Amino acid sequence: MPELPEVETMVRGIRTAVERRRIVDVRWCPTPCRPFSLCPPFPEFAERQRGQVVTSVERLGKRVVLNLSDGATVAIEPRMTGLLLLADPPDREHLRLEWRFAGRGEFSRLWFWDRRGLGTVRYDPPGVLHAVLKSKLGPDALRMTLADWRSRCRVTARPIKVALLDQKLVAGIGNLYASEILHAARIHPAQPARTLTTAQLTGLHRAVQRVLEEAIRYEGSTLGDGTYRNALNRAGNYQNVHKVYARFNEPCPTCKTGRIARIVQAQRSTFYCPRCQRRR
Repeated sequence: MPELPEVETMVRGIRTAVERRRIVDVRWCPTPCRPFSLCPPFPEFAERQRGQVVTSVERLGKRVVLNLSDGATVAIEPRMTGLLLLADPPDREHLRLEWRFAGRGEFSRLWFWDRRGLGTVRYDPPGVLHAVLKSKLGPDALRMTLADWRSRCRVTARPIKVALLDQKLVAGIGNLYASEILHAARIHPAQPARTLTTAQLTGLHRAVQRVLEEAIRYEGSTLGDGTYRNALNRAGNYQNVHKVYARFNEPCPTCKTGRIARIVQAQRSTFYCPRCQRRR
């Protein structure tokens, strides 16, 4: 599933190409595959956008948001297998939507591609999106302060790994980066969030910043299924420097003596090093 680094890479990848561009058409791409979630129905979705200018592109949690000149928004949540592409997609069969732009920029089209049809695309009138997401999303992981982490963690007894996946607690972190962050912070994934010490919270705050920013520089993680690609249909590279994720029973690259363990939390695999991340 695309997480904060992958979605941020999508935003940065398409921003220069689509900002300040006028939408001349929105097209539905016929496919026999499972339909994705689109709101409102396509005729209204397309009509509301034609003639509008994309004033800015931003990330809200795990969503890419196109802000339009009339104040409306288009929010794309890629979920498991969705991509936003400027270059030729991996295949044509799984194309879902196409935006066409006026002018002679290097890229005149933006595609939403989704292999499994799990993504969502939503048009909202001015002011609606931010009001809706305010009740659904916690503060953005990259913008949280140490004080934010302290106040958020002390209200839940859930294991810290499980807490990190709660988008109402903190927005943007998913399963992959939660494991990498906790390893970088040397925190056991099963430790209750409210028992984290000041030193651990400081380490967590620093690890979130370091891991997510590094993953963005590497343009995200493309895993074994090869689904995630950047806006130019190229693989990310952060998977090459994962310390624990999907490395079960391999030697820990940090301490050199432990072996990566795997447990299941909230029906998701968690990877960690028992030597680096001792439970308190």
